[in-house]
Amino acid sequence: MTSRSLFLLPGDGIGPEAMDEVRKVISFMNEKEAAGFSIDEGLVGGCAYDAHGQSISDADMEKAMAADAVLFGAVGGPKWDDVPYEVRPEAGLLRCRKDMELFANLRPAICYPALANSSSLKQDVIEGLDILIVRELTGGVYFGEPKEIIDLGNGQKRGIDTQVYDTYEIERISAVAFELARTRRNEVCSMEKRNVMKSGVLWNEVVTATHKARFSDVKLSHMLADAGGMQLVRWPKQFDVIVTDNLFGDMLSDIAAMLTGSLGMLPSASLGAPDAKTGKRKALYEPVHGSAPDIAGQGIANPIAMIASFAMCLRYSFNMVAEADRLEAAIAAVLDQGLRTGDIMSDGCKQISTAEMGDAILAAYAG
Repeated sequence: MTSRSLFLLPGDGIGPEAMDEVRKVISFMNEKEAAGFSIDEGLVGGCAYDAHGQSISDADMEKAMAADAVLFGAVGGPKWDDVPYEVRPEAGLLRCRKDMELFANLRPAICYPALANSSSLKQDVIEGLDILIVRELTGGVYFGEPKEIIDLGNGQKRGIDTQVYDTYEIERISAVAFELARTRRNEVCSMEKRNVMKSGVLWNEVVTATHKARFSDVKLSHMLADAGGMQLVRWPKQFDVIVTDNLFGDMLSDIAAMLTGSLGMLPSASLGAPDAKTGKRKALYEPVHGSAPDIAGQGIANPIAMIASFAMCLRYSFNMVAEADRLEAAIAAVLDQGLRTGDIMSDGCKQISTAEMGDAILAAYAG
């Protein structure tokens, strides 16, 4: 039987509750479909800090590195606001991304038909939305050096962050975007700030050269990132795949997420480069939403983004495309039935708990 290793990092807040609903799907697939998933679990974020003073332990990091895929919940909360910066809950996620060399972050923004009226935008603007933002994840201003605060004296300080990109980093992320576009509508829009940033000038040059050399069959356009944010709100359906850097990708993907009506609805994937021998990529899958400590433990969190993240895991790490399609269709079917968690509740629908939503999606998947 095929063996597929998953390492679960539920994290803090609603992370463990959402992860419990994914466990149901995994158990069903193992028992009824002989999927062969083996599961291990570790600590990340605030709970890891409470346990051993680190946002993720070296031992758990080794397990993450060895797994076929990592499923990640959420981290953080006010309980850990005052811990040292280098061991803050979010540092665990950043370490996973860095140590696993997860340079490509895939953020889909999909409007389920049943939720078209949940967006703050007009229904005709949002209905049928299906775009994918490909964000470079291990370079740019979040990782560039120097990164420091300098005391200038006389009560003055200077904060420094450095935006740095090398050619190879831009080549590999743009290649991922072009390859994914070929499986969609075959269009890529590259976003940067070449009008004011030298890194943006290089980004534009390298994306253009990569396109010309290897992906000339894909339609390529360029847009300044601030204009891109405006266009995402004006008419988001003009886009298919957007590729951009770490900082702009962080902001643009959150804009795109809220177009759909709720951050609780959307998954993400973070992928590394293919292994030279096996062709497999290290990968981490996580919902876009945060830890929502204000509702943790109440059984009212929306598990859809976590379940959809597992669907992405099936698709990108295990090539289980049919199963991924079925799971995504199950989510849509449950929403069509009018079942809702509180964050997406609307008139005429039935509000259900986290566990009930997970059960309903599993039932739809099982057929």
